[in-house]
Amino acid sequence: MKHTYWVVLFRIALFALLAVLTPRSLSADPAGHAKSNAIRGEPYFKIATTQCIDYWAATSSTNVPEARGEHTAVWTGSEMIVWGGDGNTYLNTGARYNPITDSWTATNTTNAPSVRYSHTAVWTGSEMIVWGGSDGNPLNTGGRYNPSTDTWTSMSTTNAPSARYVHTAVWTGSEMIVWGGQGFNGLNTGGRYNPVTDTWTATTTINAPTARQWNTTVWTGSEMIVWGGADNFGHNVNTGGRYNPDTDSWTPTSTPNAPSARAGHTAVWTGGEMIVWGGGMFPTTGGRYNPNTDNWTATSSTNVPEGRSAHTAVWTGSEMIVWGGVGSSTDLNTGGRYNASMDSWTATSTTNDVPSARASHTTIWTGSEMIVWGGSFFTALDSGGRYCASPRLRPSPRPRSTPAPRP
Repeated sequence: MKHTYWVVLFRIALFALLAVLTPRSLSADPAGHAKSNAIRGEPYFKIATTQCIDYWAATSSTNVPEARGEHTAVWTGSEMIVWGGDGNTYLNTGARYNPITDSWTATNTTNAPSVRYSHTAVWTGSEMIVWGGSDGNPLNTGGRYNPSTDTWTSMSTTNAPSARYVHTAVWTGSEMIVWGGQGFNGLNTGGRYNPVTDTWTATTTINAPTARQWNTTVWTGSEMIVWGGADNFGHNVNTGGRYNPDTDSWTPTSTPNAPSARAGHTAVWTGGEMIVWGGGMFPTTGGRYNPNTDNWTATSSTNVPEGRSAHTAVWTGSEMIVWGGVGSSTDLNTGGRYNASMDSWTATSTTNDVPSARASHTTIWTGSEMIVWGGSFFTALDSGGRYCASPRLRPSPRPRSTPAPRP
């Protein structure tokens, strides 16, 4: 598997330039043995949403996709779709994972986009749209995958943004917005793709954030918030901007009390705030950004997970779960749950079938569990795990009949 130099950088040299990206060779490891997904003899999927908390179960290794990292994953509401990435070679294959049946189904390759890694993918409600990435050179092509028909549809390249990878993308409900990333230089341009009309519209560069890569973006319901990343000189930044597609305009995010400059961090949207955490140089700090007040609030540093980059994060509805990534000395299989209302951290379990240490993996949130898959730890991985973080529900009181009054 060939990783971008940025991932290797944090394993070898903390001060190397993020703007210089070079592949490295990795080989795929064999599929692991299937593991039991049972608690007290019950199928995992039956207890995942009602009885478990802080529990890991392995994902099936039968018909599993080829090992890879720097791929993408989306959640459709019933399946996780993984696609593309970098394994023994660059890939344009993928698969759909059904957590109810714990089974994998390969995605069709007819008319699929060309091989790539470090691309982006969004779920529209009916299709997965993949775009950009690199096959050794930046790309500005993509495709739309319909899991109901297992078919691919090509995307227009007319007025598409310039070729790039390690960029970001969000789905607005009607458009995919891609922004930033690395082309032959860092970029501060982007585009809006409408799948109904198969057309692109450029995002304005007036008041846009400076060019960067390895930034994060979230969609608030009305704006895209861009933050952090590394600029064209390899310097991390702690600036950002809010993009309103209705007005095609940018508003800068405030910098007082903002987290320190970083790239390779994660960000989630809670419904009212953007929470950023971690990143290169391994800070254990983070921040919560409120776009209504344009204010930052630091996240707690008590019981915080080990600093890391190239990790993942999901929002559960009440907590941000961060997991995996590159630590200061090795890749990690640890994580933490951040409760925004309590401003407190709780470590994730490292027992049961916790996945092996890895970086450049993907995670999705199903509504009841976090699914981790792929990534690398010097070799590409084709394993994963399901982390149940739902509160353990107490059984409802058994109904009792009202005794008849005594005569």
